[in-house]
Amino acid sequence: MKVRIAVGLGAAAVDADTFTAVVSALGPLGFDSLWISDVLTGPGPDPLVALAVAAQLDPSLKLGTTLLLPGRNQLRLAKALASLDALTRGRLLLTFVPGLGHGPKRDAIGVPPRERSAVIEHALPRLRRWWAGEPVDGITLGVRPVQDPLEMWLGGLAVPSLHRCGRLADGWLGSFCSPAQAAAAKTTIDDAAAAADRRVDPEHFGVSIGYAHQQPDDRQLAVIAARNRTADLRVLVPVGYAAVRDLLEEFIAVGMSKFVLRPPPLGPPNDPAAWHDELAGLADAVAGLQT
Repeated sequence: MKVRIAVGLGAAAVDADTFTAVVSALGPLGFDSLWISDVLTGPGPDPLVALAVAAQLDPSLKLGTTLLLPGRNQLRLAKALASLDALTRGRLLLTFVPGLGHGPKRDAIGVPPRERSAVIEHALPRLRRWWAGEPVDGITLGVRPVQDPLEMWLGGLAVPSLHRCGRLADGWLGSFCSPAQAAAAKTTIDDAAAAADRRVDPEHFGVSIGYAHQQPDDRQLAVIAARNRTADLRVLVPVGYAAVRDLLEEFIAVGMSKFVLRPPPLGPPNDPAAWHDELAGLADAVAGLQT
């Protein structure tokens, strides 16, 4: 099993100098890829724009995004993602998410939460056909991705989301879950895939993990608890590099092999030296886990 460890900026606000420093540090420190989250109401950059810039800063680093699917024009999205994969020579990694169903993020997406599952069900087969060069509604995409196929992963812990992943997706990237929940999710996805006469690669299961260096305060705990009310909060957000490594080892033991580690907010946010030190410490902590 090939274990790969990436760094995710989440929705962190970084200026051009800091972003350049982060991208330049990842490869030499041994990280597999850079991930940018799609948070419309957050302070971070648009993921596709940021990844295009990162591609020029490091011509070998893989480029990942957890991208909102509801609310986007499907043809424009198909062309943008195909273009990014083509112009980066096949370095794009892609996980689609439905977006949160509460707060300002809910309204910003423009699609009610109850309708988002149907949007994803409708969009994924169409994207596959466009990227394969097939016409959809009489339209053939003029740009093709280098990767064939350009894989689409999904997230989510709800049973319908896991069934959808097994039926339609190429992999699963969970978040805010325990190792036991991840193992159960993998079983549900595998069963759904088998029922649909398909198979999800056993190496295509992973977890995005945000970590901290201090215990979360009450407000932060409430936000975390809203994402998963059944798991131990100490598992959902490990505190300290040693806890991150221990948790990764637990996830690896239950079949997870792809990880996106999200550093805590750094203050001030636009401090290239602070980011480099953070990433260097993280790299030391997880050294030897990638295979």
